Amino acid sequence: MKILTLINCYLPGYKAGGHIRTIANMVERIGDEFQFKIITADRDSNDDTTYQGITVDGWNRVGKAEVFYMPPKRRSLRGFKKILCSTECDVIYLNSFFSPQFTIKSLLLRKMKIIPDRPFIVAPRGEFSPGALGLKWLKKRIYILFAKALGLYRGVIWQASSENEEADIRRWFGDHVLVIIASNLSQRIYASNYKSVHHKKIKGRLKIIFLSRISRKKNLDGALKMLKDLKGRVKFNIYGPLGDVGYWAKCWNIMSSLPRNIECQYRGVVQHNQVTSVMMENDLFFLPTLGENFGHVILEAFIASCPVLLSDQTPWRSLEKKGVGWDLSLDQPKHFQTVLTKCLEMDQDDYSKWSKRARRYGIKISQNYEAIEENRRLFYEAARGK
Repeated sequence: MKILTLINCYLPGYKAGGHIRTIANMVERIGDEFQFKIITADRDSNDDTTYQGITVDGWNRVGKAEVFYMPPKRRSLRGFKKILCSTECDVIYLNSFFSPQFTIKSLLLRKMKIIPDRPFIVAPRGEFSPGALGLKWLKKRIYILFAKALGLYRGVIWQASSENEEADIRRWFGDHVLVIIASNLSQRIYASNYKSVHHKKIKGRLKIIFLSRISRKKNLDGALKMLKDLKGRVKFNIYGPLGDVGYWAKCWNIMSSLPRNIECQYRGVVQHNQVTSVMMENDLFFLPTLGENFGHVILEAFIASCPVLLSDQTPWRSLEKKGVGWDLSLDQPKHFQTVLTKCLEMDQDDYSKWSKRARRYGIKISQNYEAIEENRRLFYEAARGK
């Protein structure tokens, strides 16, 4: 079965975060059964230059997929019409609701019936979560109302990565739409590939890592504010691509006002193959995000034996009961500070228990074969719906 996938950014890009990993993992896990053809931009998120070593405006072999890298000049309605009409496929798979180029233009061509009639799957990737919709709320609401009035998404199949996302989709598009739950696929992990981590945790000290895009949705400013009243020595390592310059300036101002016992440092961007080793150097992964569809970096923290402190706006829930981390309400920042203090006061013996449980949990989740079956079903159901 041929799956034509459209996504804003793909490999070798990494700055757009989890969406790239979601599709890359899908290609790796089920790419022997499904033939993936991917249409994407010829550069990484917010970059002005093309990837090195690729053929632009042509097909490239990337792992188990064929990838077509589109330059900006080709991303017109005419350009998308040409590639969509000339590429044989059984299903068209859109990986965003709001993407003006790779989703909306494709759906406009479908609406105007000037491309072949094929089943369409739309994966919103968490864009309907309250936290995500709260950013640029008015602009997004206007587009949703316009799209519904135009019937732009009528007849598509919706992919939800969880029951919560299914509820978010139905909240806007009703109970009559077809939603198929197919969890995001993680990378293939083998326990034998990861050595046991002998992490030295000193009581009264805490090394925290924030690793994500520096954007309002990821809530770095909220994380920084929660650090200010902590006692003991805290080192806060920040990794991730800088997107919103104004937002980063706000975060920098907060960093500058923190007391001397809180050491904050921006350490740049991490390539995907370095994430695990960087995580292993820290005691706690901290991400009080406004909303995550999956959060591949969270799974990578677990695999790296790093407990996590998250908001309750991700699919990763009941973490304290599992003994691998915490998921807390953003409405109660004091609870975050209580947990941070608890982590500060952990000694080596106590921390080792949390660390080992986190690693076991991460490896178990990465071997979720049920998620593979859900994704297989998604494409077979779509093809049958044709």
